Amino acid sequence: MQDKQNANEKHNKHQEHEKHENHGDHHEHMMQEFKVKFWVSLVLTVPVLVFSDMIQSFLQLEEKIEFTGEQYIQLVLATVIYFYGGLPFLKGLYKELKKKQPGMMTLIGMAITVAYVYSAAVTVGLPGKVFYWELATLIDVMLLGHWIEMRSVKSASGAVESLVKLLPSEAHRLKDDGSTEDVPVSELNKEDIVLIKPGEKVPTDGIITEGHTSVNESMLTGESTPVEKKEEDEVIGGSVNGESAIKIQVEKTGEETYLSQIVEMVKQSQSSHSKTQRLADRAAFWLTVIAISVAVVTFAGWLIGGADFVFAMGRAVTVMVITCPHALGLAIPLVVAVTTTLGANNGLLIRQRTAFEEARKIDAIVFDKTGTLTEGSFGVDRIITLDENTNENTVLQMAASVESQSEHPIARGIVEMGDEKDISIKEIQKFEAISGKGAQAEVEGKKVLVVSPGYLEENSISTDNAAVNEARERGKTVVYVLAGDKPIGAISLSDRVRPESKKAIAALKEQGVKTMMITGDAEAVAKSVAEEIGLDDYFAEVLPDRKREKIKQLQDEGMIVAMVGDGINDAPALAQADVGIAIGAGTDVAMESADIVLVRSDPRDVLAVLNISKASYRKMIQNLWWAAGYNIVAIPLAAGVLAWAGILLHPAVGALIMSVSTVIVAINAGLMKKMQVRIQ
Repeated sequence: MQDKQNANEKHNKHQEHEKHENHGDHHEHMMQEFKVKFWVSLVLTVPVLVFSDMIQSFLQLEEKIEFTGEQYIQLVLATVIYFYGGLPFLKGLYKELKKKQPGMMTLIGMAITVAYVYSAAVTVGLPGKVFYWELATLIDVMLLGHWIEMRSVKSASGAVESLVKLLPSEAHRLKDDGSTEDVPVSELNKEDIVLIKPGEKVPTDGIITEGHTSVNESMLTGESTPVEKKEEDEVIGGSVNGESAIKIQVEKTGEETYLSQIVEMVKQSQSSHSKTQRLADRAAFWLTVIAISVAVVTFAGWLIGGADFVFAMGRAVTVMVITCPHALGLAIPLVVAVTTTLGANNGLLIRQRTAFEEARKIDAIVFDKTGTLTEGSFGVDRIITLDENTNENTVLQMAASVESQSEHPIARGIVEMGDEKDISIKEIQKFEAISGKGAQAEVEGKKVLVVSPGYLEENSISTDNAAVNEARERGKTVVYVLAGDKPIGAISLSDRVRPESKKAIAALKEQGVKTMMITGDAEAVAKSVAEEIGLDDYFAEVLPDRKREKIKQLQDEGMIVAMVGDGINDAPALAQADVGIAIGAGTDVAMESADIVLVRSDPRDVLAVLNISKASYRKMIQNLWWAAGYNIVAIPLAAGVLAWAGILLHPAVGALIMSVSTVIVAINAGLMKKMQVRIQ
């Protein structure tokens, strides 16, 4: 029964992996399809342009290119362009009408169909003017726009794959005779006993049955302090064992593990994102309604007014073709391409366009503490002497000498402070790690210990110092330096606040954005950091799997919320937030779950996200006005409202206006490249 369950779990993992791979392959295939269709259609468009009366007139050719069957060659070329290059838009037209949600695809599909059918009818005998070059260039521009857009927003979610990589592939399972065998993690069963050597990753959730160590859970919790673990304590799959070997009894496997639950939360949050309708689709919807309405009124109006069928149809077709401006197909993709480049130049990787556009409306930003607002590494705040015959430099020298042999984060912080103060490291002998409590060694023949407050309590060593008490009350990590059994000093350490954090928070508050912090640290630590940086609010002692709930609570209060984080435990919160922003130095899964990645790991770049998002939206609105606004004049003229004055908008003139509109849209989007988005 258990083997069957394990087989099912492996099968489900395989299916999940295949699903994500297929999604990425499909996106890549679609992008390549638009690329190929664009180049093929562009090549076929060249002879269509050559045969066009308007292009020949524009080039001022002395003799027009005309020969028997020339119009049928245009028809053949236009047919290939229409059915091959226009196929994605015809499919889109069908899907949008099936859903009763007409948008950009409906407008494009309708315009190219009307232009093609009418032009083909003219070629075979119906009096009128053909629209072949307008048809061909419209399809070319729309294919180019979609290709640019897909390439700019290309991004496949690899969150699940990144999480799975955290787990080792094999585990040391104990056999009945006490020996070990290496087995795949997927073959572990509940109540199996597993040996985990120093420095190895924990293969699955379990309970320690033997051993005493410290475990680095930063990849899961985002918190930098190693956690002391002893018998009967729980360890989480994916965390890293510290200085001592331990044995654990497997408690959870497969989908029951903490890591798998994080995966599920990420998937749920990602799938629950609302998909806002694009501005271009809304513009296209109204243009579709206007085009059909005006075309019908135009056709009926001219017939009622006494015009013949051919003239009335020609006016109606002109309205339909002119209403779909080439520039509308590029209005959004060009801004997308420029902002993607602008973002990259400013250390921003935009992964989800919809969320990025929402950034301009953010009400509150919630920052993870460790590794986001802080550096994620211990630094010495203060050295406190506890013996009147010992100075601060001596305390630091003794501690740095002992800790120079340790890879513990606290040890590295002490040694780094020694380097900053040019403190010489003494030679040591008999170095020994004290499991979960610190380290000891002989320095110049004297026994020196660097230990936690827990060591003093266990050995009934008493010390009472106001400075030490104040440091501990403020949530600082304090270690004691002992010469023999006598405390000679204490060292206060904390996770260093990034120098950029204060500037980032101040600038965000100037824009009216509420700034908050969420952390698993104690209340005292959170309060100290919040006050130092100037945050509006903070949430302390939040368990890793509860961060997402905090984000949802703020959303339920009506806020548009951004989450900035770097740890795996941040992934569900990043996915839940309206805008998820990952610090680039963080874990792969945090970045894969985020909408935007700050490559430079600089919190000031959060402000750049807001600034570029606002500028991007402004440019989109401006471009849509340029792309569609000319219809205010062009549509009435195409319909013939000034025919009484001898003014009729020829399709060729309408095409020229569209070309000017396209150039303006391109120039307007390009102006964004010069904007300054970062604070110093």
